[in-house]
Amino acid sequence: MQDKLNIAVFVDYDNIEIGLKSTLRREFDVSLALDALKERGDLVAKFAYANWGRQDGATRQMAENAVQMVQRIPSPRGDKNGADINLALDALEMAFTHTHVNAFAIVSGDSDFIPLVNKLKEYGKTVFVVGGKAFTSTILQQNCHEFISFESLLSDVPASIVLPGETRAARPRGDRPLSDRPERTDRPDRGPDRGGDRRQRPAPLELAQAMPLVERALQVLERRGVQPQLGLLKSTMLQLDPAFNERAYGGSSFSDFVEKLKREDLVNVSGTGGRYIIERKGSSQPERATLKPEDLLPALRDVLENHRLEIENGVPVEDLAQWFKEEHPSLDTTAYGFQQFSEFLNYAQDKTVVRLEPHEEQGVMMVYLGAEFYPPAEPPAPEPQAAAEVEEEVEEPQPYVEGQPTIFEPNPPPAKPKRAPSVRRRSPKPAGPGGGGAGRRPRGRKKPGS
Repeated sequence: MQDKLNIAVFVDYDNIEIGLKSTLRREFDVSLALDALKERGDLVAKFAYANWGRQDGATRQMAENAVQMVQRIPSPRGDKNGADINLALDALEMAFTHTHVNAFAIVSGDSDFIPLVNKLKEYGKTVFVVGGKAFTSTILQQNCHEFISFESLLSDVPASIVLPGETRAARPRGDRPLSDRPERTDRPDRGPDRGGDRRQRPAPLELAQAMPLVERALQVLERRGVQPQLGLLKSTMLQLDPAFNERAYGGSSFSDFVEKLKREDLVNVSGTGGRYIIERKGSSQPERATLKPEDLLPALRDVLENHRLEIENGVPVEDLAQWFKEEHPSLDTTAYGFQQFSEFLNYAQDKTVVRLEPHEEQGVMMVYLGAEFYPPAEPPAPEPQAAAEVEEEVEEPQPYVEGQPTIFEPNPPPAKPKRAPSVRRRSPKPAGPGGGGAGRRPRGRKKPGS
């Protein structure tokens, strides 16, 4: 990445708002995303796209953070991707006309922005994506330069708990749960995402799950012949996995993350004063068996088959999580690298196992069966044709009109029947001086002596 980044921010407000409401049960706070981007460069332009006539509460926070609101009026026919097209066109125009802008931040989880991200990278721009891990396409996460998860920007304080001496007005900025809506207590078995046990940030993953990426990055630096310092190690890890974030493993910063690895005796760390040198453990260290995300998909397919009738019409994520826990109590999604069950479903959606759609009225994420449960129908067998239709059609000769041009050779006129040659009999010639015809007497002459 470049030394100084001039970042242009583009916010797909409808997508990010619905995604956060349906997965984290909270409103979108643009200041959290902007503060995270300020740590990476200068914000030179900020745009947000929505139908702002229906977003009275959001216009104030956009104005407070100097975000330019681009009005999008949907057409009568319903332009579902209207904001996506406007955002992509404006971003490409800025890439062409503002050469000092060398970085772009897309605040959205929509996979439709993958072509835009790839095109900006072709023009040498650094691309950040800000979104929730539970609803941002994993393909989009892996194809940008760095993915900033919204979960990593939240506080660890539970949303429904007020600490002693604290009022709700004194909560840290950005910790605004959907407290205006009454909590449902009639269904306590719907999982940790509902009710009073909601947390601002999911539980951290085990440090051992980050070691394959750490060791791979250290091997890359060893082959390059450079010292693996903190900043260089993190940039290399982001090149290998743009979705990496040290906060997912309980680290408040990358140096804190390395300190945790050192305490767990997972890496060798030397140096002080922030100039750490990180090295791999010796080859005598036993290899750790890591579980892959795809290993969890067969269990999910079993649950979907067992509840196929209910899921065909769509069920909330919490219902599917409860069924999964009851049928596979020994499986823990965190062991496979997912902090939340909804994050695992987001991964399964890119594998066409499930389909996720937010329910705007209820504010929940609904799960449907994926495309793999509906294979394409086989083409119909050809109907047997009648015997007369099967026979090969005989091409009729092209009629030929004399004097008209044609690309085909004209048909010759019908041949006339040939007559047999007539044999003409000739009488023998008289003998004598004229030769031939001996004994023949000329006509009209008398015989001598008569």
